[in-house]
Amino acid sequence: MENSAIENPATENRHKGTREARRARLRGRLLIAAVAGCAVLGTTLMLLPPSGRPSHAPAPAPGAQALTAVTDGVPAALPDLAVLIGERESLLRRHPRDAGSWAVLGAAYAEQGRRTADTALYPRAEKALRTSLKVHRNTEALTGLAVLANARRDFRTALAWGEAARQLEPGRWTTYPALIDAYTGLGDYKAVGRTLERLLELRSGPAVRAWAAAVYRDRGRREDAAAALSDAAAAARTPAERAAYLERGGQLAFERGDREEALRHFREAVRVDPDQRAARAGQGRVLAALGRPAEAVTAYRKALAKQPLPQYALELGELYESLGREQAARGQYDLLRAAVERAAAGGADEDLVLGRFEADHGEPASAVRRLRAEWLRQPGIEVADALGWALHRAGQDEEALRYARIATDRVHGGAVRSAPYLYHLGMIERELGQSSPARRHLQEALRINPWFSPLGARSASQALAALGDVPDVDLPVLDAQGADARGVTPRPYR
Repeated sequence: MENSAIENPATENRHKGTREARRARLRGRLLIAAVAGCAVLGTTLMLLPPSGRPSHAPAPAPGAQALTAVTDGVPAALPDLAVLIGERESLLRRHPRDAGSWAVLGAAYAEQGRRTADTALYPRAEKALRTSLKVHRNTEALTGLAVLANARRDFRTALAWGEAARQLEPGRWTTYPALIDAYTGLGDYKAVGRTLERLLELRSGPAVRAWAAAVYRDRGRREDAAAALSDAAAAARTPAERAAYLERGGQLAFERGDREEALRHFREAVRVDPDQRAARAGQGRVLAALGRPAEAVTAYRKALAKQPLPQYALELGELYESLGREQAARGQYDLLRAAVERAAAGGADEDLVLGRFEADHGEPASAVRRLRAEWLRQPGIEVADALGWALHRAGQDEEALRYARIATDRVHGGAVRSAPYLYHLGMIERELGQSSPARRHLQEALRINPWFSPLGARSASQALAALGDVPDVDLPVLDAQGADARGVTPRPYR
């Protein structure tokens, strides 16, 4: 029949449902197979050895790189910082109540100001960080304010902000480096040790190794400090970070009188990051010690052109003075005073370097007044040494000796083996007629680093020559029992 080929609608619907079910089961099996294949392929690729070819993944954008650095409290490249600042300023114009972006902007301003010695950026940094706190109290802004206060050498304020950040979030590791800086500036070296221990419990990595190195150096553990900085430089994530750790390694090498090693560190730092101006100044220091004054002057000038710090102007001025170029030296000292005034306008305290300058090249009495006030604010080892020297230059050697001993006495935290500190102590003792300790400390200063200062090293050598050799002393004649003519048995020296 014609109609025999035409199936009943109910039967056709049954067959259709069966076909759809089969297709669904087939699709399910194919999907499972595909997922399993991807998993096997993924596992196989993970187990394959690296091909050695560079990854095609795009590098982080400059703003993102600077954001990571600023958030972790490590040095950032100056061009990347500029990009980050522009991005955050643009974002905040659209979202003015973004507390996190205000904190990032403030930290970036502070880092840019520190790297360029443009202290006019510090008030902008403070405004941004305080705005962040007004929107929402957060650890990032509190830590940023602590870092900013350290950059301004206002260590008591830095400690207050740092402690507030620690109380708000005790487990955030980025707060602890700011606290280490603050405690160091205040001369509380026991607190420095406790803070470092907590930091090491919370975090490892190059930034933490670099902070540990600074503490080791202050404790006189130079080899440990050098090893930690070497590890930090090797593990650094960005050129700017690596250059910063290389520069600190150069400082350590120069402090122990290793001029060639210091120069290698400084040159590599500049090669890695041409904006590493502290390494340029370090080159100037070392080249002067190597008897290459023309190159030293060039290096200092390059540093001052982009980072006009008063300390660099003082060092270059003293180099000129050691070369007999008095007019050029006076020019640098004028630049020093101008830099100190600019710093003060930005809320930064440069009284320490100004006091050092006044003690040797200006008015020692003015240096004493300035450094006494500095000691009351922040009694760290650097201030103790500078105040002791200023008192000596002002003719107050009895009081000067007290501060010089604090700067070099391990009991008071003066464990760092510093040639300038020992030179100052020896010269004060010499003036007081204490020839033996003066001779010992001047010898030690020149043994640590015979080139610690163009003017100071020369003065130390001259003073040591004037003191002469240790005078011969007749030894007592002892009897068979070891007693002298008075019947007294000398006790062994301990």
